[in-house]
Amino acid sequence: MKDLLNALSRWQAEAAPMACVQVMEVQGSTPREAGAFMLVGEGWHTGTIGGGCLEWDSVQHARTLLRTGGAECVYRFVLGPETGQCCGGRVEVRVARMNAALALALQQQLARQQQSWPVLVLFGAGHVGRALARALAPLPLRLIWVDPRAEEFGPVPEGVEARITSGWEQVLAEAPPGSGILVLTPSHTLDALIVAAALERGDFSYVGLIGSRTKRRRFEAGFREIGLPEERIASVICPIGARGVRDKRPEIIAALVAAELIERFLTPS
Repeated sequence: MKDLLNALSRWQAEAAPMACVQVMEVQGSTPREAGAFMLVGEGWHTGTIGGGCLEWDSVQHARTLLRTGGAECVYRFVLGPETGQCCGGRVEVRVARMNAALALALQQQLARQQQSWPVLVLFGAGHVGRALARALAPLPLRLIWVDPRAEEFGPVPEGVEARITSGWEQVLAEAPPGSGILVLTPSHTLDALIVAAALERGDFSYVGLIGSRTKRRRFEAGFREIGLPEERIASVICPIGARGVRDKRPEIIAALVAAELIERFLTPS
């Protein structure tokens, strides 16, 4: 989505020829849903309507339209043996030359999608936190990255909101119901305080804590001492990214946690 927004912004600034390829109607099994779109220039394209011959042919139609000066065309595809795609569905695609009204409509569509993204708060900008920020930045979520140590962040990925603050309580309080948190601070005491506060609220969709099973057991004992309900204690994900891969490199951990978040936090129930 961020690449699509950037391409629309560039078009508004430069007005270089560009076409929009958008799925208008679908029937049966198709690789993308109605409304999905991609943007096509003479030597580039971004976004996707599903790949394969459907996308390849649509890109060629878009470039033909740009070269010939057309305004808009509609194409219908049957995703069967003749197209080399065995989805079996039908897709209607509109190819349109970019104009101000279309650009505004597409930006509004993307803005509506962004408004529905869940919030994920990542506490900690250490080596695993940095790897996680890079891995999570492309996902459809609003990522808030929190650490009081400005020097630890390094380059902040595009679209990630970095907050240099020790006021974790306020950040946690501002997170809307249904948000998720990932806790990876350099202090086990601070980890415990943040997780306990999240469990006391009781309305987070995902509470993830980096650590071992031993760390989990110690934290569970502490949570029981302060009277947290067992079902909330059990909801904590610790270790995060525990998918049977015994590799502790930050980038591997980040990839495993990203997969876990997609399954547990980003997949509609």
